[in-house]
Amino acid sequence: MALVDKEYNLFYVSEIKGRYVHYDLINSFLNELPNTFKNEVIGKSVRGEEVRSITFGQGPNKILMWSQMHGNESTTTKAVLDLLRYLEHNDELKRTCTLRIIPILNPDGARDYTRVNANGIDLNRDAQDLSQPESIILKQQFDSFLPNFCFNLHDQRTIFNVGDTNKPATVSFLAPAFDEERNNSPSRARSMQLIAAMNETLHGLIPGQIGRYDDGFNANCVGDAFQMKGIPTILFEAGHFPDDYSREYTRMYIFNALLKAITTIADNTLDHYKVDEYLAIPENSKQFVDILIYNYPSGKLKGPGIENGIAVQYKEVLENAQLLFKPELHEFEKIPLVVFGHKMIDFSNDKDLNWLKEHGILKLLN
Repeated sequence: MALVDKEYNLFYVSEIKGRYVHYDLINSFLNELPNTFKNEVIGKSVRGEEVRSITFGQGPNKILMWSQMHGNESTTTKAVLDLLRYLEHNDELKRTCTLRIIPILNPDGARDYTRVNANGIDLNRDAQDLSQPESIILKQQFDSFLPNFCFNLHDQRTIFNVGDTNKPATVSFLAPAFDEERNNSPSRARSMQLIAAMNETLHGLIPGQIGRYDDGFNANCVGDAFQMKGIPTILFEAGHFPDDYSREYTRMYIFNALLKAITTIADNTLDHYKVDEYLAIPENSKQFVDILIYNYPSGKLKGPGIENGIAVQYKEVLENAQLLFKPELHEFEKIPLVVFGHKMIDFSNDKDLNWLKEHGILKLLN
């Protein structure tokens, strides 16, 4: 069952919106949760900000999830808040599951709106060195909680499409590898089956917009490290939905994915889904740009029916506690054969040309 529109709005935490999310914005919500939730401070960040966890239920199926390991990836945090509100009003899962949720693992990065922590370290490359306090906090929770499943919650950029289609990768998943050869194992297979379950639900909501993230192995990545320990771990990537740069629609799809995963575990129906169903999910490609300007005299990009194109990508900039999307010319590391644009602009069209002027993009082209 998927919750959309009116059903989802019953649990949508409307007071938390947008992309800039930190503890000051969510603490009131967390503090107002009923005593059926265990609300704890589990450590402090580099700059001494509290890191919190919320535990729900007493069931045997233990799920550990964490969001904003990268401070500027907040969509899944919003979805987690919606999930907490759902659990507040639908507590039948507490008998079958125990959920431990770290809503913001990297509070300094969240406040600064950066991927890295206050020491400039990517926490998702610190699984072996454990050089940062936030990395140690997560490892301590893993060791003490002894989860049966781990959910590693992230955002991905707007550049990703599904396979070779012009569909944005609104949600992507990965069952992380546990060795260089990317072999399978019982834990990785279970990760794949759970992703297949979520894909089934999301396919009914956003068909063609679910992708499979690259599974290159890196032991320094937390998902790979936990998979190496034999615990089924899943990477969630919240991506772009058309005209949804605040990612409020994407948040709903992540909420539905989380709910499907939890209920599949709770109902013991994981074996209804097959590894092959996961492998059939198309891999992500990197063929999208935020704005594709075509019929530009010196443009070199190609798209469907486009020969002379030029790419513009938004840069997310935090100014005075406001997140701005500033356009910049985009350079591909390797230009794909076909480029897609979330917004298509015809340089030879006067109306489109005026749009470029009004949004400060035309000056970038001179």
